[in-house]
Amino acid sequence: MGTWGIGAFDNDTAADFGGDLDEVAAGEREGIVRSALARVIDTAAYLEAPESEVAVAASALVAAQCPGGEPADPIYGPEESLPALTGLRDLALQALDRIMTEPSELMDLWAESDGGPWRANIRRLQNVLLPQPSGEQLSLI
Repeated sequence: MGTWGIGAFDNDTAADFGGDLDEVAAGEREGIVRSALARVIDTAAYLEAPESEVAVAASALVAAQCPGGEPADPIYGPEESLPALTGLRDLALQALDRIMTEPSELMDLWAESDGGPWRANIRRLQNVLLPQPSGEQLSLI
């Protein structure tokens, strides 16, 4: 596993995905993100780690455009601008849920090491992707 950290783009596969997004026409980027999420959601059998790593990165790109989302990795994430991806929130949530459900190679690989921080990062993404109830505002008091 070419992984160096818990971040969405902290592995070779996700870094390549960021580069791939930069190489396609702007109009194709949303479709590539959507396909990455759908591929994971549609996998009922054993979910391989590379597909999961791409879906985590795709989910992070969606979350980056949501309130409370953090910017995508400036080094390994895509450098080119992305279209509006917030319409993919539900797909991103479903993909992350699938990654965290057996059988999932990525989940198993992180369970073999100190996967707590990685799981916390996935939960953070999930929380950002959850739609905020309309009319509710967070109080800073």
